[in-house]
Amino acid sequence: MADLGTAVEQCVRQHTRCLQPPCSDPGDLPDIELPRAKELSPIEARIRERHAIVHALLDQGHGIREIARELHMGGNTVRRSARAATPEELLGSRRQPRPSQLDPYKPYLDKRWVEGHTNAVHLHAELKELGYRGNYQTISNYLRPRRRRRIRVFGPAPPGLRQVTGWIMHHPDRLSESEGKRLAEVLTRCPELAAAHRLIRSFAEILSTRTGQHLKAWVVRARAEELPGVHSFAAGLEKDWDAVVQGLTSHWNSGPVEGRVNHIKMVKRQMFGRAKLPLLRKRGLLTAAR
Repeated sequence: MADLGTAVEQCVRQHTRCLQPPCSDPGDLPDIELPRAKELSPIEARIRERHAIVHALLDQGHGIREIARELHMGGNTVRRSARAATPEELLGSRRQPRPSQLDPYKPYLDKRWVEGHTNAVHLHAELKELGYRGNYQTISNYLRPRRRRRIRVFGPAPPGLRQVTGWIMHHPDRLSESEGKRLAEVLTRCPELAAAHRLIRSFAEILSTRTGQHLKAWVVRARAEELPGVHSFAAGLEKDWDAVVQGLTSHWNSGPVEGRVNHIKMVKRQMFGRAKLPLLRKRGLLTAAR
């Protein structure tokens, strides 16, 4: 079963994109309105925008670390925004913005914005014709707070590779309700993993019911799927076919022998290098006599 688990893990690794749940547009945050750009400096605009975004995500139940990771911000920065009830607490006693070359042209930009001209590149070209000597970035910074920003709502983290492998390998009855639901979502998004899940369940049935005569049909079905990991597992079965079929059919097996070997190895490890043959023999015989 260890080899089968490795084969399943290889299949899951090849389809890791299926583990990520799709984002749905209806879950987007509502548009965030910011104060008029002419009332704000670029720094103040960024602070207000950041405060609005952080509090919107906090209202949805996301944690500080999760928000920091998603927005590529420092944890302390997010905490300061979260603790501030209003943007003014973050702004404090900030000095007034310095005069800029754009100040005489701001009324013109306001007028053009109201008329529906929001492309900063085009507006920069228009201002240059009017005598503006500044750069494009100044115009872009002035207009940025006016734009509404839609924030992508990020859902829970996708399940891990080994987590999904464990779900597929376990019997459905041994999974919790949430695990079964998440596994079903993954299998719905990925037909290949759904096929792997069906093969695992049918192989487990052959193993538990000792119907080794059905193994040949199982191998045929496995090779019909586009699952290289399962193909490798099937090839391993075919290399020692008679022994595998016998092991899946007869109630006789080497389980007790393997158990004794593992027990002796454990005893040897417990003695921290002092397990010379005479002492190991005595301990082995004593435990076997129990």
